[in-house]
Amino acid sequence: MISSLLGRSLNIRQSGIYIAFALIVVLFSILTDGALLQPQNISNIIVQNSYILILSIGMILIIIAGHIDLSVGSVVAVTGAIAAVLMVEYGLPWPLALVITLIAGGLIGAWQGYWIAYYGIPAFIVTLAGMLLFRALTLTVLGNQGIGPFPDPVRTLSNGFTDGYLGNVGLGPLGGADVFSLIVGALVIAGMATTQWRARAARLGYRQSVDPLPVFLLKLLTAAAVIIVVVVQLARFKNLPWVLVLLAALVLAYSLLTTRAVFGRQIYAIGGNLQAAQLSGINVRQVVFWIFVNMGVLAALAGVIFAGRLNQAGPTAGNAFELDAIAAAFIGGAAVQGGVGKVVGAITGGLIMGVINNGMSLIGSPSERVMLVKGVVLLAAVAFDVWTKRRATR
Repeated sequence: MISSLLGRSLNIRQSGIYIAFALIVVLFSILTDGALLQPQNISNIIVQNSYILILSIGMILIIIAGHIDLSVGSVVAVTGAIAAVLMVEYGLPWPLALVITLIAGGLIGAWQGYWIAYYGIPAFIVTLAGMLLFRALTLTVLGNQGIGPFPDPVRTLSNGFTDGYLGNVGLGPLGGADVFSLIVGALVIAGMATTQWRARAARLGYRQSVDPLPVFLLKLLTAAAVIIVVVVQLARFKNLPWVLVLLAALVLAYSLLTTRAVFGRQIYAIGGNLQAAQLSGINVRQVVFWIFVNMGVLAALAGVIFAGRLNQAGPTAGNAFELDAIAAAFIGGAAVQGGVGKVVGAITGGLIMGVINNGMSLIGSPSERVMLVKGVVLLAAVAFDVWTKRRATR
């Protein structure tokens, strides 16, 4: 009875990515003798993949709308170069330089969005041209040398950790842990539980189908357990990375945008059925234009964080970042044809890529084997999406 209940309630297409993520973590934990889940390593996974996770948030919106962006790696490079020139060579205050860099990223996105939305050129062609154009611009600005070092606040955002505001607390055999980080984790769990409970109550109020209460509680407890483990491990190391705080804010904001805002629903409508979206009165051109502007801003933010992490802007920055962001979106459940995908899924897909990179590095695998595994995982994710669609159709 329990198995049939779970079978009816767990959507294999939506839950498969999280099950796969859990299995990958367990596998590499065994292969690395537990090194994967050590506090310092968990922190490294988050910090080292932060810019890819930021890019995946913007990429998932573009893919949901039925488009693609091949230029984000080059935009990361050119915006990192712009930030370096403003902060290092011109000596502008870092907040002002950051704002100017984000505006520059938005203008780059607007440039590409105009050709795609209003001129009708396919996004693949426009962003492929942008990949070459903005890489050339990066080389023009930087030449063959990097520019640095960056101001301390920028480096802190990329590599730093929150201070131990409330001291430490003993956790028995686990040792001490930062109290502030534990409180933040508890608040996140409480907020998630309240939001999910209210969403379930609202669905019941509209007589929509929901998970049975035992299944709902099981999902909630599983998510809470994962958050507790991660937060405790981070609190045992150097507290919460600032870039994780930034990522949490972005995930919350974009999750609300895609689930609660009209603009988010319009993105899904365009990707699901373009003709129906046009007939329903959605301004398709405007929506497409703004999702590319958004992608440019997020790419600029990722560019600053990546440059701050390396403490310099280099001409080769951002190489293949677009492929990792696209892979994260598809592994996270985005549909090839558009109309399907979640921000949390894209973040999960990015973390899967990060865990694979980190885990195979810990066991000493060569780079070609890492690329092989990542390629197989991406192909399997897309094949799984196609299979579930065909199964649903039949």
